Amino acid sequence: MDEQTRTEVEAAAFRALLAHLDTRSDVQNIDMMNLAGFCRNCLSRWYQEAATARGLDMDKDTAREAIYGMPYSDWRDKYQTDASADKQAAFKTAFAQNVGKPAPE
Repeated sequence: MDEQTRTEVEAAAFRALLAHLDTRSDVQNIDMMNLAGFCRNCLSRWYQEAATARGLDMDKDTAREAIYGMPYSDWRDKYQTDASADKQAAFKTAFAQNVGKPAPE
């Protein structure tokens, strides 16, 4: 597979992932992080980092909107639920293991 085709296939797979996540707003970021070691916020950070590496000026809010399909605050208000103490404790561990630093408060 040539480089251009690989890039197009990867982009299509990424768009499919975002479309899938759009259909699963019931899946909380904390559950994704605890089970898979990444969440929608991680995707938005990677998206922002990729844009910045290519000389594009992109802030955190713009990157999150690209991943969530709406402003993050709207998504949070519409879909995010409270996490149990057990999930919050598991998140601190998962975040440290996967990001390499303590979880944000």
